[in-house]
Amino acid sequence: MGCEVSSWLRARAPMATSITSSGTPKRGPFFLSSFKLTISCCTSGPTDSPPSSSSLSSRSYSRRWYNALRRRPLDHDPEIVRHWVEADQPLASPERFTVVSYNILGDRNASKHRDLYVNVPSSYMKWERRKGVICKELMGWNPDIICLQEVDKYYDLSDNLVKAGYVGSYKRRTGDTVDGCAMFWKANELQLLEAESIEFKVYGLHDNVAQLSVFEMRKDESRRLLIGNIHVLYNPSRGDVKLGQIRFLLSRAQSLSAKWGNAPVVLAGDFNGTPQSAIYKFLSSSKLNILSYDRRDLSGQRSCHPAQVLGVKKEMKSPFILMNRLFENCWTDEEVKVATGNAGCHLLVHQLKLASAYATVKGSTKTRGPDGEPLATSYHSKFLGTVDYLWYSDGLVPTRVLDTIPFDILHSTGGLPCKKVGSDHLALVSQFAFTQRTKEDITHTSTATEIPAPESGDKND
Repeated sequence: MGCEVSSWLRARAPMATSITSSGTPKRGPFFLSSFKLTISCCTSGPTDSPPSSSSLSSRSYSRRWYNALRRRPLDHDPEIVRHWVEADQPLASPERFTVVSYNILGDRNASKHRDLYVNVPSSYMKWERRKGVICKELMGWNPDIICLQEVDKYYDLSDNLVKAGYVGSYKRRTGDTVDGCAMFWKANELQLLEAESIEFKVYGLHDNVAQLSVFEMRKDESRRLLIGNIHVLYNPSRGDVKLGQIRFLLSRAQSLSAKWGNAPVVLAGDFNGTPQSAIYKFLSSSKLNILSYDRRDLSGQRSCHPAQVLGVKKEMKSPFILMNRLFENCWTDEEVKVATGNAGCHLLVHQLKLASAYATVKGSTKTRGPDGEPLATSYHSKFLGTVDYLWYSDGLVPTRVLDTIPFDILHSTGGLPCKKVGSDHLALVSQFAFTQRTKEDITHTSTATEIPAPESGDKND
């Protein structure tokens, strides 16, 4: 269950690297660091060709251009330009809305884990600067709905977004952590019908939280949608808990959707699972036999250290290690219960038919992997890969997505945040359209029970 992107990247963009005696990777960007890297706006399809190979030796790359402990100079930041990719003539109604999913890197986490940002200028890590960059990013995309994860300065953000016409709600994680999930929406475009916050600790699934909100389009009251926002547990070894959290979110989303006339669903968040993982397979295929997978590596995160992704460092797999892993693949009854909700059930199933917006709207080979997902949505000294998604159900179709950053340019930053990106994640942005309605859809919508709910969350920042 490793990152299949490794071999794909090595074939297209060889990265000069070496390993120090301490095991720290020394990496060289594909282009000379003194170059001004720019990308122009693209049109609407995966027409870009991958970069050509370089004939220079890896030794000269690593010696001349990269020191893992040296912060990059401010004047050597690559030019970051993200561009929209349009879907191929989607058959949909004119009613459309845009959703953002963004793990913004909590201020406390940024301070607590400075080892992840050794190559990032200290000025880029300060919250006041990052807050300004993040708000500028959000306002530039003009979304109708904003789903944020790892938020520990909710009212700092809310002050800015309320002035721009947004209403927000916030759910802080339980336990000793101070961050949580936040959702904002345009008050003049959407009416909140019902909101639900999930504390997974209540169900024995750690301190993570999630949000579910049902909205009605003000311009067409018969159009309703359900938005979910989640930050799944990070711990790569606890795939059982990850699956348990996702399972519960999907179950609640299905119930709320049915209550409101089978409202279509968008699920945003940091799912802490790669496109090659069992977690991704469960979301995309609606079922998973958990006994077919290593319980400690359901997320695929272990294979996403930058040195592994770039082909610098390979995991040694001796016969003894493989035999040991096979033995340890056994699941206890408690772990099965955490993952599926039932110690006697090994097959995990959900009823929502979900697809990924980015995998649906095809992008450039410079930004996407063979599965259609971004090559990376998060980058720091210990991780380079994709864990963020925008999932959607029947009743919706993505009409365009904001593509991520070409991989060579992302790698040349040395790690996020950077000058124009305020987090160690990249925001995902997609515009959705409702599909054409059937008579059955109209009947379901008109008979749905309406229970109003307040439009703001509790003040617990």
